[in-house]
Amino acid sequence: MASPRAPAPAAGSAPPRPDLGAWMTTHGPRLRRYFTRRAPRADAEDLVQDVFLRVQAAQLDEPIVEVERYLFTVAHNVLISRARRLGVRAAELRRSFAEWSEAAEDLSPERIVGARQDYARAMAVIERLPPRTRMAFRLNRLEDLSYGAVAERMGISKDSVKELLRRANAHLDQALKGA
Repeated sequence: MASPRAPAPAAGSAPPRPDLGAWMTTHGPRLRRYFTRRAPRADAEDLVQDVFLRVQAAQLDEPIVEVERYLFTVAHNVLISRARRLGVRAAELRRSFAEWSEAAEDLSPERIVGARQDYARAMAVIERLPPRTRMAFRLNRLEDLSYGAVAERMGISKDSVKELLRRANAHLDQALKGA
């Protein structure tokens, strides 16, 4: 299959950048129809965007002569990448479901009661932490905020957040090991 690009420009001259706006207007509707026939309709717009992102990111040594052919080659590659990603995700989901179901089989009433008691002990230790330490711990561990976000919310430095979390973890470790 011949390349949809033109011969290389003369030495020292850079190839002209593609006019993505014009290409989107001209070829976007056909690309949407192409993707709608090959993927869920809801994904078509994202796939078209992926095509133009790849074209924009491409470091081309020569101008593109057959624009439509080039775009549909990129579109085909976008579909292949999507299929690979979906295959990997499906395999990960199957694997995690298998692990989860194995773990669920190991749950006995005794283990459930023990886990609930451990949770209650941990929550009691957290409630007894000094207020700033407790707040940093809750923001980071329970609300899943980064050190930077916790520092900003509390009006302190990231290093202070790290120290507060170190103290909180030390209290938890000590209390739960002694239980």
